[in-house]
Amino acid sequence: MSTDSTIPITLELADGRLRLRPWQAGDATALLDAVRESTGSVGRWLPWCHAGYGLDDARAWVVHCQAGWRSGEHFAFPVFDAVSGELLGSVGLSQCNRLRRSANMGYWVRQSRHGQGVAAAAAALVARSGFERLGLARIEIVVLPDNQASRRTAEKIGARFEAIERQRLWLGEQPRDAAVYALTQQDPD
Repeated sequence: MSTDSTIPITLELADGRLRLRPWQAGDATALLDAVRESTGSVGRWLPWCHAGYGLDDARAWVVHCQAGWRSGEHFAFPVFDAVSGELLGSVGLSQCNRLRRSANMGYWVRQSRHGQGVAAAAAALVARSGFERLGLARIEIVVLPDNQASRRTAEKIGARFEAIERQRLWLGEQPRDAAVYALTQQDPD
């Protein structure tokens, strides 16, 4: 990553359909609504998305994201519909490694907006920003092997499948194998 590997807290990314910006305190209620709607789908893959998720959890997530942004350790964006302003999900870069100029990308979309290309469009915006603003050379997307929707999203943005890595992810208290995809600046948009 570049020596000045920060993204301004005022950054907005948009493509006419979606609008992304850093998490703000006022987003917690919309986040709670999206999570509650999505426990049956997103919760299958992401253990934090569960029926007991409450407003305090949403507020803590927003604070965590703001702290990560200030420290330059991770950059999470809520994804909004550019017209209605509805919170559609989230995408972010985490596990930023300055030495390797790499980061991990994660994304999720609320259940009612699955299958509409939201994750791929938002992930492409964030990947481009990561390469241009952070000087990343590599972005990894690491998902459970049977999470076909996330795997298709990785492929749609040009990430290449590299391997199934043994016990790469933790789900609950269990280590799980993971499908690893990588996106580089040389990969097609």
